[in-house]
Amino acid sequence: MTERVLIYTPYERFWHWAQAAGIMMLVLTGAVIHWPGSIGVLPFSLAVSIHNVLGFLLLINAFLGLFYYVATGAIRQYLPEPHDFVSLGAAQLMYYMRGIFRGDPHPLEKTSRRRLNPLQQITYLVILNVLMPLQLITGLLMWSGQMQPGILSWVGGLPLVAAVHTLGAWAFVTFTIMHIYLTTTGRTPLSNLIAMITGFETLPKSRPEAANQESTSQSTPNSINEVVT
Repeated sequence: MTERVLIYTPYERFWHWAQAAGIMMLVLTGAVIHWPGSIGVLPFSLAVSIHNVLGFLLLINAFLGLFYYVATGAIRQYLPEPHDFVSLGAAQLMYYMRGIFRGDPHPLEKTSRRRLNPLQQITYLVILNVLMPLQLITGLLMWSGQMQPGILSWVGGLPLVAAVHTLGAWAFVTFTIMHIYLTTTGRTPLSNLIAMITGFETLPKSRPEAANQESTSQSTPNSINEVVT
């Protein structure tokens, strides 16, 4: 027996796709800025303007997302639990390295209250708390340096700031490629993608005792279950 579970709320889906579109456009316009003579998709000046505007929009969306996740308590989805974290993380790593290619069952079943495995939690913590702030800070420094060049001298000059910003962009590209691949490792190759579009995913029906244990540890707002026989 399975159940159709609301995994992602409408705002979470909007936030995800807005961030994804913004990051991809930032990568594209950033490539035009970095190699103006090689990529003729956009004029250089237009690419700079779009890149700057998208950077500020991404910053606003990031703060709105942070407010939402903190206010609703959904931020708990991203916080690793100390209990069995190492063993569960090791099991997940072995699944990605070997088990997934042998057709082994997933070591952790996704639920509305636990969408992310330990490796995903660590990855998103690094992305949201290290890589994204690094990109925003270096981007703001380069933008403000256009009007006040002296600002860049405080942090090592434009070459250093630009190099760090470019390195962060490559890290985002790497993460995006891995993220797209891992979306195909759900119950079906498209189940994770469909869930991020519709919000719902068909999962094995939770045992009552397991559901009760989860509800005492963490919660997600607006969880809706629809039993499908």
